[in-house]
Amino acid sequence: MTKITILHNPRCSKSRETLALVQGKSDNISVLEYLKNPPSVDEITHILTLLGLTARQLMRTKETEYKDLGLQNANLTEAQLIQAMVDTPKLIERPIVLANGKAAIGRPPESVLAIIE
Repeated sequence: MTKITILHNPRCSKSRETLALVQGKSDNISVLEYLKNPPSVDEITHILTLLGLTARQLMRTKETEYKDLGLQNANLTEAQLIQAMVDTPKLIERPIVLANGKAAIGRPPESVLAIIE
């Protein structure tokens, strides 16, 4: 049975919908509440590689913290942006599902089906 990991925010409706969707597909699910237990630099780097995205593409740019921390500065490096997500996990787009050596963002929730089926 495929092991599925979801970076989950229980307060987010898309995250709750995605969790319900994957729970219907597998009993082998690890739920990581990333606001309580933020992923490490290495974990975010790995997720970015699986998604084929840059750090900025994984960030929630409309969050107040994005502006307050000056993250719109185009001169910031990938490492600086990744560290910002570690330090302020609210900036990480959600939910993220990992399965079968792949990753997908659950926006819309059905987009994760391609990696778990």
